[in-house]
Amino acid sequence: MIDRILSAFKPERRVTDYNPFAPDVWGRAIHSGSGHVSSGKVLGNLAVAVRCVSLRSELLASQPLKIYRKLPNGDRERVSDTPLSDVLSDLANPLMTAFEMREFLTRSLDTDGNGYARIERNGRGQVTALWPLMPDSVAVERMESGRLRYRVTLPGQSPTRLLQEEVLHVRASSEDGLIGRSPITIARGSLGMAIAQNETAENLAANGLRPAAAFTHPNKLSVEAVENIRNAYMETNGGPWNAGKPIVLQEGMTLSHASFSAEDAELLESRKLSNEDVARIFGVPPASVGISTSVSYGSAQQAAQDLVSNALAPLAARVEQAMQRCLLSAEGRRTMFIEHDLSGLLRGDASTRWSTYQTGRQIGALSNNEIRRFENLPAYDGGDDRTPLSNQSQSSEPVASER
Repeated sequence: MIDRILSAFKPERRVTDYNPFAPDVWGRAIHSGSGHVSSGKVLGNLAVAVRCVSLRSELLASQPLKIYRKLPNGDRERVSDTPLSDVLSDLANPLMTAFEMREFLTRSLDTDGNGYARIERNGRGQVTALWPLMPDSVAVERMESGRLRYRVTLPGQSPTRLLQEEVLHVRASSEDGLIGRSPITIARGSLGMAIAQNETAENLAANGLRPAAAFTHPNKLSVEAVENIRNAYMETNGGPWNAGKPIVLQEGMTLSHASFSAEDAELLESRKLSNEDVARIFGVPPASVGISTSVSYGSAQQAAQDLVSNALAPLAARVEQAMQRCLLSAEGRRTMFIEHDLSGLLRGDASTRWSTYQTGRQIGALSNNEIRRFENLPAYDGGDDRTPLSNQSQSSEPVASER
């Protein structure tokens, strides 16, 4: 009891020595494995998975990320005069842009389930830089106080422990609130099936799309004769460079296939279904990654809407709230928040945009200058008036004189 009381007054320290029995890792493995289906194997075999990961990470990283201050009347104002705003919108560190850092974090979420970055602060405690940490080099530990710390092991260096305030940790879907699980880990069975089908197709292609064959002879052949027949067949028909060459059979010998062909196994159709499953695993509409036989204008618009609603919006909220937890102080979280601006992905075509602007201006929800800013046009004096156009037209009508 006395030791516990005294430990409450001891400062937390970052140490470089490592005792494997000291930390409590919540009784589970530090990294959740996915058996034989690893992120490298998935991305090395499935083009759809590569596109899903790159689409999600690049699209989210390309959207503006802003800091807002909460105002007493419920409004908000943009905050751009703090070092953190420059880190999130300009340079994450002297070697990486903000785009590259957010792309790294979101890509780590999809491939490893966790995105890590070391936080660099100035003397006032303000965030001045974020440095990426590879997920496989970081282990999460819980201290006796219940707080977290992170053990970072870099190649050729001794392990270093970082305190909770020194690490930005973005988690994917988690079972315990400590370690995130990637879509690859959760759906490793479906992805393993897709990889197996892809490897089968590669093997068939390597053999000129010809399956294995069996020769039947009415008499018993010697070992030497069997070997000669096998070698003669491989010299004439083995490999894709010999595709289409005729086979000459003698002495009543017959040839039969020992396995199904690609058409019999419906390999192409099964691969198409597997590609659609991969897109579902990452929450990406199939049409957004090129899985569609015919795309109309309406279906393309709906796919764009589904991409934002089902894939990017939850991902953006996950990143935003992790940044608020790790990059803002308790006082800062009460007065400020971080948010992506996804409106650019929902703008649609010019006709739809201007029809929406007209409605917003008509009811007074938008001013002329706000509409011009959406279209990257300069503002003009007197363009901030939000008076509904219907009120303006009524007030401008002449009053009938009484007789």
